[in-house]
Amino acid sequence: MSDKSLPAQPNLEQYKKQAKDLLRARAQGSRAALDRIARHHPRLQNQPQDAVRSAPFHLSDAQFVIAREHGFESWPNFARHIETLRLSREVASLDDAASRFIEAACSPRHGHRSGTLEEAEMILARHPHIGASSIYTAAILADEATARAFLARDPSSATAKGGPLGWDALTHLCFSRYLRLDRTRSEAFVRTARALLDAGASPNTGWIEIIDHANPRPVLEAAIYGAAGVAQHAGLTRLLLERGADPNDEETAYHVIETYDNTVLKILLESGKLNERSLSTALLRKCDWHDLDGLRLVLERGTDPNWTTGWGLTALHQSVRRDNRLAMIELLLDCGADPAIPNREGKSSIWIAVRRGRADALDLFEKRGTPIDFSGVDALIAGCARNHKQTIRSILAAEPQLKSELSDQGGTLLAEFSGVGNLAGVRNLLDLGVSVTALYREGDGYYGIAKESTALHVAAWRA
Repeated sequence: MSDKSLPAQPNLEQYKKQAKDLLRARAQGSRAALDRIARHHPRLQNQPQDAVRSAPFHLSDAQFVIAREHGFESWPNFARHIETLRLSREVASLDDAASRFIEAACSPRHGHRSGTLEEAEMILARHPHIGASSIYTAAILADEATARAFLARDPSSATAKGGPLGWDALTHLCFSRYLRLDRTRSEAFVRTARALLDAGASPNTGWIEIIDHANPRPVLEAAIYGAAGVAQHAGLTRLLLERGADPNDEETAYHVIETYDNTVLKILLESGKLNERSLSTALLRKCDWHDLDGLRLVLERGTDPNWTTGWGLTALHQSVRRDNRLAMIELLLDCGADPAIPNREGKSSIWIAVRRGRADALDLFEKRGTPIDFSGVDALIAGCARNHKQTIRSILAAEPQLKSELSDQGGTLLAEFSGVGNLAGVRNLLDLGVSVTALYREGDGYYGIAKESTALHVAAWRA
């Protein structure tokens, strides 16, 4: 049931503010707010005001009520409708529809795999002539016939840069959102790209982006990256490689692994064009994705598991840091990975495994002939991780001050042991006096664990 209608130009930020106001008014016991909630929230519908006020109620609930008051089933549907209305207004008032279409239909400068086709499709519906207005729009839409017509009239258009982004046609094609999102055009993109390459387009084209805000530097966002890393498009990747594309930019090997469908990765590997740096990058990044099959694919190409990547880490360092299952660690060891190699900070995979509570990995290292030999507090932590109670007692008898040293790091240790499910290790830490409420001050951005969390937060979040 709808109690309210939207104004001509609804503003989503205003409705977010209204939801916060509703949440606040409900907490203050406002009868009007309680009535609105009881009328529109299914969980609280027709409940007495005391029950509505005492029930759990969060900002998401308040947003839900706002949406229902306007006749929408959910807040996401409500927000999406308002965004669509905003886009419609903007499209209707465009001065340069062609330029706006190109920007809306191509990967953004940041977050290359983000966004939808909604705005581009709106512009195209209102201005259908745009699709054939330039070789750039033809490339974006995989319109082979129109692209060939432009090439026939002016062969130099195969390499000419233009449009609001200043890219050539093949770059527009490889970074087209349609390439990533509209698989019905898949073969058309390959045919259109072939026409551009036949006419002289470079397979190594692309655009320059400035990355690393702390130490800004230019990096090539290559066409092969658009095809393989952004769109994960097998046919276009294969075509570009056949025509001489070099996949050893900083982006392709890094991003092509971001899927469990390794089709495009296989094409890159089978091309034989990935150099040692790129292969090692792909190997390390497959550890980020916990992808055993992908890891095996990269190793089968003869990739050196002991290559230290630009992050100062080997794949084994990363595998342990990311809490990969034991099968992945074992595969790296089978292929010659050395747990004793230090990372950029001088820490070995063995040391990382100790700190993360990976008793299974430590047992495996030892079984493969790598001694787990530490001194001081590291030896005590290793004893806790492996549940070697006699070792713990012996160390503390000889160096009782280590108990205090361990407690100083207790929040991090308890959280990371909890994150890998090392119940015995957690119990040992608690028995040594680590507080169950000790804070994981640094958190873990990879797993989305906030700073200042507790081990209980980590255990619940990581199940």
